[in-house]
Amino acid sequence: MTATRLLLLAAGLMGATGVAFAAMASHAYAGTSLSVAATMLSLHAPAVIAVAIGRKAGLLADLPARIAAWGLVVGTALFSGDLALRSFAGIPVFPMAAPTGGMVMIAAWIGVALAGAAGGRREG
Repeated sequence: MTATRLLLLAAGLMGATGVAFAAMASHAYAGTSLSVAATMLSLHAPAVIAVAIGRKAGLLADLPARIAAWGLVVGTALFSGDLALRSFAGIPVFPMAAPTGGMVMIAAWIGVALAGAAGGRREG
């Protein structure tokens, strides 16, 4: 499976999980931070798709775009996973997991900006 296909798979799973968490947050887990996890997953899933396709289309510099896309996946999973585990079981993934995931997401967004500024094979 190619890197692009893996990123699209990850994005699809992120989106599906975001919708599931949103439903749970409005019913069984109302008032918890699960809604924040749902928002982060739902927001970053299409961003991963856009970066993966932009890299594949040659609009973004390849290596920075790959790193940024995977940073969005990992950072969002860590951030949202920590909030979800805290909502479901009252325990963190590990101390400072959510802030670490948030910092990874911020760095990944900067990577997206750099990948766009550097440009890819095609000028647009």
